[in-house]
Amino acid sequence: MSELEQLRPDHAPAVLAFETENRRYFAATVFDRGDEFFARYEDRYRSLLAEQEGGGCACYLRVAADGAVLGRFNLIDIAGRGAKLGYRVAEHATGRGLATAGVEELCRLARTRHGLTVLLAAAATDNAASRRVLAKTGFIPVGPAAPEELGGRPGTWYRRELGGAEGAGGE
Repeated sequence: MSELEQLRPDHAPAVLAFETENRRYFAATVFDRGDEFFARYEDRYRSLLAEQEGGGCACYLRVAADGAVLGRFNLIDIAGRGAKLGYRVAEHATGRGLATAGVEELCRLARTRHGLTVLLAAAATDNAASRRVLAKTGFIPVGPAAPEELGGRPGTWYRRELGGAEGAGGE
């Protein structure tokens, strides 16, 4: 399995294809990004890259040999030593451990590359697969997540302590 790749400008077409091809699946399992996301995709993508450059987020992709995006794994709202973790995997790539491996790798990168010591993630109550991934990767439930935080679905916030940030700043 390939390593996670940090989001770059040249990933834009593959990310758009990933989001478009999986839109119905994501709407049923996580949340729909909405029509405006697709209508203003180029602007939003540039803004995301600028936010990443400024240190406010760190976005990664799992990319297939043919260049297609299999999954997105993101650290958002980076502040101090913490961030929120979010991810989504293509429908055709589910059930193969891709989400679990990607979350584990992102947790390692959060600690070693980004100097983070704690991550939060939210999962909808009706998303058993995401709740399993978070449990398998060491996240523990810490309280309710409001429906507006999860695309209209109730859920739970999870937390994972990453330990010290030794080696932070470079790999």
